[in-house]
Amino acid sequence: MSDKTLTHLDAEGRASMVDVTDKPDTDRRARAQARVYMTPSTLAMIVDGQHPKGDVLAVARVAGIQAAKKTWDLIPLCHPLLLSKIRVELVPEENQNGATEAVLRIEAECRVKGPTGVEMEALTAVSVAALTVYDMCKAVDRAMRVEGICLLEKAGGRSGEWRR
Repeated sequence: MSDKTLTHLDAEGRASMVDVTDKPDTDRRARAQARVYMTPSTLAMIVDGQHPKGDVLAVARVAGIQAAKKTWDLIPLCHPLLLSKIRVELVPEENQNGATEAVLRIEAECRVKGPTGVEMEALTAVSVAALTVYDMCKAVDRAMRVEGICLLEKAGGRSGEWRR
């Protein structure tokens, strides 16, 4: 299959779920990340556990995990997967060169033994975790923004390993 083949279209060009019936189960893994930019005082409030809405990091982590498990329900052509691992980490990044913004980096790793990959699950996890941070903190920091949602790496399946 060529890299340019659109696997989610049938012969008539209509959207179609890929048939993975005959694909072998293999170990598959994907990592994705997102960044939430905010004021240093907002990040300090989050890290110090002083946010009025509670533990932002814990809530965002659970939201990311739940989102990964629900990816098939959110993205129309994704397969339901029995994920064997979902890890969501939220890591404050140091201010670089006196930057006026602080960054909360979110990374997710998903694993499965199955016939299809877990890239969408990892991407969904970081997206929803980032949106959860935004939702919980928007009252104290209207200028927050989410950027850099991307796949970092994937492994398994016929296409093998890929790294950004």
